[in-house]
Order: sequence, then C-alpha cells, then structure tokens
Amino acid sequence: MFLGDPIPDLMLIDRPTDKAALDRLMAAFPVTAILGPRQSGKTTLAREIAADHFFDLENPRDAAMLAEPQLALEPLSGLIVIDEIQRAPGLFTLLRYLVDTHRGQRYLILGSASRDLIRQSSESLAGRIAYHELGGLRLTDVGAAAWRELWLRGGLPRAFIAATDDQSHLWREQYVATFLERDIPQLGIGIPAATLRRFWTMLSHYHGQILNYAELARSFGISDTTVRRYVEILEGTFMVRLLQPWHVNIGKRLVKRPKLYLRDSGILHTLLATRSLRELSAHNKLGASWEGFALEVAARAIGKRPEELAFWATHTGAEVDLFWQEHGRHWGIEVKYADAPKLTRSMAVALDDLGLDHLWVVYPGDRAYPLAEKVSTLPLSRIGESWSYP
Repeated sequence: MFLGDPIPDLMLIDRPTDKAALDRLMAAFPVTAILGPRQSGKTTLAREIAADHFFDLENPRDAAMLAEPQLALEPLSGLIVIDEIQRAPGLFTLLRYLVDTHRGQRYLILGSASRDLIRQSSESLAGRIAYHELGGLRLTDVGAAAWRELWLRGGLPRAFIAATDDQSHLWREQYVATFLERDIPQLGIGIPAATLRRFWTMLSHYHGQILNYAELARSFGISDTTVRRYVEILEGTFMVRLLQPWHVNIGKRLVKRPKLYLRDSGILHTLLATRSLRELSAHNKLGASWEGFALEVAARAIGKRPEELAFWATHTGAEVDLFWQEHGRHWGIEVKYADAPKLTRSMAVALDDLGLDHLWVVYPGDRAYPLAEKVSTLPLSRIGESWSYP
C-alpha cells in the first residue's frame, strides 16, 4: 500500500467521536476547520459528511475552478468543503464576506499546517470559525486489544492497517520523505529535506526530555534561533508536541522549560529505525516511547486544547507527566512502563504540592487497583473516548 492508495472500504474505521464533535461545531459556526497531519484521515472523514460541494486544492481541476474564487463560490449554497486550504490562504478574507452575506452557505475547510492556518483564519474569521484537530486513529477506533500495534505503528491509518510490520515501516519511511520533499516546500519553507530529516531524527533521541535549545544548537551545529525555527515548523505541522510546564508558587525550584514529544509513535519508531515490538523492547528509548504514546492516548481522551495541558516537575525529582484542570479541580497522570506500579515519593509530593483530586498511573497492564487515597493505576487499554472522573 503506497501513499496515494485509497484505504480499502473494509478498513474505513467509523469515528463517531470526531463526527459528533464536528456536528456540534458545524451547528454553531458558519466555518469549521479540520486540522491535522497529512494522511490522518481528514479527507475520509469529510467525505462521510453530506457536502453539497467538494473542492480539493491538490486536484488541478478544482484548483483551476477556484482560480477566481468569488466567481466560483458566491453562487453556491449548502455545505462547501475545501480540502488542503493551506494552498490558498487568500481565501480566508473572501470566506468572511461570503458567510456574512450568504446565510445559506456553510464551510468545512481542511488543512495540514496548524499554526499558520489558525493565525490566518482567526485574523480573518474571528467569531465565525471553530477548529477540530484530527490526530490519526484513537485507541477506541482500533479496539483496546490492538494497543500494541497502535503503539508500534502509530495512528496514521495506512500505517496501522498495513499487512505486516515491515510494510508499515516502509509506508512510514515514504511518508517522512514525502513530507520533507513535498509538503514542507509547499508551505513556503526553504529548508533542504536532508537537513530537516537529520534534525528530526536528532529530536527523536530527545523524545520525552526537557527541551534545551542551546544544547540542540550545539549538537546540530546551528544557532538557537534556527533550532527554534525548525521546532516551530515541526510543531506547526503536527509532528511535535511541546508540553509546557505548570508553574505554581510553592517555594520550590520548578522546571520551566517545555518537554518535547514526537506526536505519532509510528513516526518516532521510523526515525529510531525500529521495525518491530521486539526491537522496540530492546531499545534505550523504550520508556520514553511508551510515555509519549500513553500521553497522546490520554490527551485525546481528556479532550483539552494543547495549551490547557501541562507537566509539572521540580529540580529535586518530583514530577507529574500530565496535569490539567477540569470542573474547578486539579488532575494528574503519571506514566509507568512497569508490570505493577507502586506508590512513589514523587507521587506523594505531587499530590500535596498540586492539590490533586486524583492521580492516575497509566501502565501497560490489565488491572486497575488503588495505590493510595486519590491514587490508582489505570491500564492504557481502559482509556475510553472521554475521560472518566471520580
């Protein structure tokens, strides 16, 4: 199966969570944007929604039809889908005029570059647009029993459904090459593909670590400013997550730099040249890989925007891998790759310092059990579509 091949009908995975979220947004806003990495299923999801008109800006015919966008769009009514809208950022100003003057029009737009798309669209469509991020397959999409395959192969649909691990690895290699050689230049970024590939590979070895721009700059032989630019590019195209630290004034020395994760575990394993679970189990990034994968699964179930999630750590070693607020209360997750996690001093300190109402310890086992008051283990396989609060 190659990059451009359609996903077989039998492999199309029903995604009720995303459909329901889109329905709510589309009922409240005249423009809804689906954002996510390339090949994450945005177009497949959009085609499952009853659209009156569909334009794909990677299709030369559709791109030609929108060469004069006002002439093409103004006579239309109903739901209009525009795929790969990052190719025509000038459309945002026109969409504002159209949705303000043509009440019978609604738009569903799809794009693969979050930071620039959000900036450009929010400037032109303030109060008129809502965003839904699609990050590949969820654990609930593939079934809890398939979490090991999802961990190894990642959530990009074609990588997950490949017939063998080797075919999945080959597809992901092609995906990385295509992303660097075609997608990045199309965003107007003039960095040689080989340079960004080496940098991205270097980042894979920093996965799960506190981000130190100066150290990365020394390792790669470039300036701090260039490192920041490269990281911003990968973050803005959904390849990297920067998890920000949570600051509270508790009289302790806190870590104040973000942690860096590669968002898709399959892409991480490709850059680490790891093709199978057996190879992964012997790799020195095993624990970091598990941490990043579990955090992505949990973050999507929690349903918070990236800026609403954080980690917490002190320079003396106490930490919480994921922290957030909900219902006016504080919650935390610690990730452990262990058969039977136990309560640690770090957990006790975090409970007290952060005032956590509950701390879950996510691990690869199959049994949930209490570790202390307000602390319990949670098998990754039991994380559902939405987070369950005690």
